[in-house]
Amino acid sequence: MSSPAERYAAARRRAAQAAEFPALDEFALDLGFDLDDFQREACQSLERGSGVLVCAPTGAGKTVVGEFAVHLALRGRPDDPAAADDAAPPARRKCFYTTPIKALSNQKYHDLVARYGVDQVGLLTGDNAINGDAPVVVMTTEVLRNMLYAGSSTLQGLAYVVMDEVHYLADRFRGGVWEEVIIHLPASVTLVSLSATVSNAEEFADWLVTVRGETAVVVSEHRPVPLWQHMLVGKRMFDLFHDADAARKHDVHPELLRYTRETARRLELGEGRSAGPGAGRRGPRWRGPMRPDIVDRLDREGLLPAILFIFSRAGCAAAVQQCLAAGLRLTSADERAEIRRVVESRVTAIPGEDLSVLGYWEWLDGLERGLAAHHAGMLPVFKEIVEELFVRGLVKAVFATETLALGINMPARCVVLERLVKYNGEAHVDLTPGEYTQLTGRAGRRGIDVEGHAVVVWSPETDPRHVAGLASTRTYPLRSSFRPSYNMAVNLVGTVGAEPARALLESSFAQFQADRSVVGLARQVQRNTETIDAYGAEAACHHGDFDEYFALRVAIADREKAIARQGQTQRKAAAVASLERLRVGDVIRVPSGRRAGLAVVLDPATGGFGEPRPMVLTQDRWAGRVSLGDFTTPAEVLARIRVPKHFNHRSPAARRDLAAEVSGTGLDRHGGRRGGRSRQATGEDHRLTQLRTELRNHPCHACPERDDHARWAERRRRLERDTEELRERVSGRTGSLARTFDRIVALLTDRGYLGRDGAVTDAGRMLGRIWTEADLLVAECLRRGVWNGLSPSELAAAVSVVVFEARRDVDERASLPRGPVADAVEETLKLWGEIEADEAARGLTATREPDLGFAWPVYRWARGEALAKVLGSGHEIDGEMPAGDFVRWARQVVDLLGQLADSGGASPELRSTARQAIAAVNRGVLAYHTSA
Repeated sequence: MSSPAERYAAARRRAAQAAEFPALDEFALDLGFDLDDFQREACQSLERGSGVLVCAPTGAGKTVVGEFAVHLALRGRPDDPAAADDAAPPARRKCFYTTPIKALSNQKYHDLVARYGVDQVGLLTGDNAINGDAPVVVMTTEVLRNMLYAGSSTLQGLAYVVMDEVHYLADRFRGGVWEEVIIHLPASVTLVSLSATVSNAEEFADWLVTVRGETAVVVSEHRPVPLWQHMLVGKRMFDLFHDADAARKHDVHPELLRYTRETARRLELGEGRSAGPGAGRRGPRWRGPMRPDIVDRLDREGLLPAILFIFSRAGCAAAVQQCLAAGLRLTSADERAEIRRVVESRVTAIPGEDLSVLGYWEWLDGLERGLAAHHAGMLPVFKEIVEELFVRGLVKAVFATETLALGINMPARCVVLERLVKYNGEAHVDLTPGEYTQLTGRAGRRGIDVEGHAVVVWSPETDPRHVAGLASTRTYPLRSSFRPSYNMAVNLVGTVGAEPARALLESSFAQFQADRSVVGLARQVQRNTETIDAYGAEAACHHGDFDEYFALRVAIADREKAIARQGQTQRKAAAVASLERLRVGDVIRVPSGRRAGLAVVLDPATGGFGEPRPMVLTQDRWAGRVSLGDFTTPAEVLARIRVPKHFNHRSPAARRDLAAEVSGTGLDRHGGRRGGRSRQATGEDHRLTQLRTELRNHPCHACPERDDHARWAERRRRLERDTEELRERVSGRTGSLARTFDRIVALLTDRGYLGRDGAVTDAGRMLGRIWTEADLLVAECLRRGVWNGLSPSELAAAVSVVVFEARRDVDERASLPRGPVADAVEETLKLWGEIEADEAARGLTATREPDLGFAWPVYRWARGEALAKVLGSGHEIDGEMPAGDFVRWARQVVDLLGQLADSGGASPELRSTARQAIAAVNRGVLAYHTSA
């Protein structure tokens, strides 16, 4: 216990702090808990009038600092004359609280309403607008960006902006919005930036100082609830580290290392002993613990509630089914009754037939047993119910994809990672330390759990030392993803003019980081230059000018490569021509690739975009499109057979019968010919002969050490090439954003969105109010009248192609409703081709190609068809479209339709049709989601 003197000194310190920071003293009294040191430090900086950047782990309580900014705004301006007058209330200022996702905005809105009352707090997201003129407004970051460009009157009196999860500015799709807001906020606004722990917080703060003025940096790496790391190997659970000191040194628990090595060794020996027909391929495959067994173990050890991360939607759903099949039940009778009551109260507005399509009864069965999945493919209201029940402790185990880690407040006692590899949309990649920290940061509920637990399930591919590295690297660098867009360019030029706009872009965090990196590159260029001089001295020859001699050797090598490339180009052109001549029923031989052998043409290449890709059926019954890479020689028609008029290549029976006809031709599967390259006597090339003669006649050719000299000269040439690349990188990074902006301005000027004098035209003002990734394509469609004359359902289908993006590439082009929709989409694709050509000519990033995969579902939905039929019409690789995906993309279609309805560049008829289309789409599960 402390002595009376120490308690007296502490009381004096508290009194002094209360006198210096009266607003913080008021705020802390209502919290019900003591502020942590980092929270107090950040709040004191705010009360002094400084901006603040707070970096702290997930669950550490960063949002308290944001809520203090709200308190300061509502408290009023201390130096305001009205505040000095006892009769007049202090003048209140405004605070905007921004979040990256709508779910977080809704959550924060309800938190602030509970504290300050419904009259003081508003909400603005793409779906909701509640009390937008309130002194405190919670909104998504995009809403604030749009306000700044539009010069909204709502900005008057704005004193504080809280940017929650500001590390989102590294997001490659939406991150640029954060930088736009930070740069464009009025200088009078104090910025509160809340971030996960990043390793370059000081660099980010240095940039904030340059664009926002004084900014305090408060970094805390302390977790309020300690996190213990474990590995589950088969049925045994091990601590990853022996103690805290070992964790700091990345020293894996010796017993864990010994056991995993022994287990891996036994597996290898098992492979060596395997006999029979499978010998030499693979032996006994490692079977890790079953998912029901993992949940049961966590329950027995008191580690529930838990989030089990499985980086696959199908995997999450399968995990719940496996637990149900195993008979797991984690809830009491009272908990089951409460779960059913909550669920039934939330789904009353969804029609019964839709609930059946959505798998409601199986989902409810899992919930009542305390089990649920959570992923983006679920209906939003189903996800919200899972979140509510989990936070209340009614659902005990949630199988989730990594999207759960993004901001939603769902802490657990334990987090389980089934694998350390995830699919990022393009490839399977390892988790980064930042992602590992974000996922495991969910473990440990402040005020509930004494400690949190993170469990990694071991497999032979998982090295415990790699896991230790992920667990010990608590921070990761913040990298800007900012780049100018067409919409941003016209808004900047319209707001401040072309030259000031360039200066604003130069002040972005992206350019700040690029300029800093140039220093290190310049040093490397200097070192390389010195080395090049040293190599040159070694390559010197007393017989003559060795540089001249070496240049002849290089010229000969380049000429030989050019001749070889010319032959390849001719062979490729011949192959393309042969594929373009194919007709239905032609029997050809695919010379190479996975589908090598005989095949019959089902659908010839039709001369669309890119290289020809005919659809074929092989002798092995595989149907699909072959590419130019499969043809090392031109395709030769060997025979012709009849293909039924309405041949269905998806039917196994139809494929079998037609493949039998191909085999019946009696042709050799591989043929006797081999695609050998036509020999071209390189010595016959006149220029090559001339170069070789010059080489032999050069004085250095007689030098006995010429090969040694040549090796030094080759090293110098490579280093010169590398150094030139470094110089180009230095040049490219210095002013790179401004150059991109200049190219965008030039393209917009040529297309009439900006005048030759730099003024924004009517078309430019219309483009400045289009907020979508394909902003220029949408503007061109409006200007050309592509969507005029369509019905509401046709318009919804036509605009869907510019917002939808399939999760995975599908080889076949999706079908379209015939008539006006197909015509409008073809015109859209034509415009996209023109824009892409313009972008390629100027070295700009291409606008994403329209994706036709959502046209049928939204068309049928807008026509009033049943949900089951709508979900079944999606162009998906693995069956029908998930309900959550349908809702998300339909919301984006509605958002774009809303922009068309308000667009000055659209005809009155199109604006009216857009409003009708919104009403047609906003029904059923969409209407419920909107009101929820």
